[in-house]
Amino acid sequence: MRLLAVIVLLIFIAAGVVLGALNADLVGYDLAFARVQLPKGAALLGGVVIGWLLGGLTAWLGVSSRQRRHRRQQSGADKRLPAKP
Repeated sequence: MRLLAVIVLLIFIAAGVVLGALNADLVGYDLAFARVQLPKGAALLGGVVIGWLLGGLTAWLGVSSRQRRHRRQQSGADKRLPAKP
């Protein structure tokens, strides 16, 4: 399974390199505080990475808040149970 994941990752990396090489034209971005000129491929890669990071952060926050809620409910349930001798 791990070998399959590595192969898929290498395929995506190779596709990204090809995509970046084919889109070498410069594109200007005005970010309101700075103007940046990047190749199209680099801008696309940056957008994908930012989206991946924001998606991962959102998923992590959702899971961790669910786990906190679950722990809070469990600790409340534990306090209501009578103590065992």
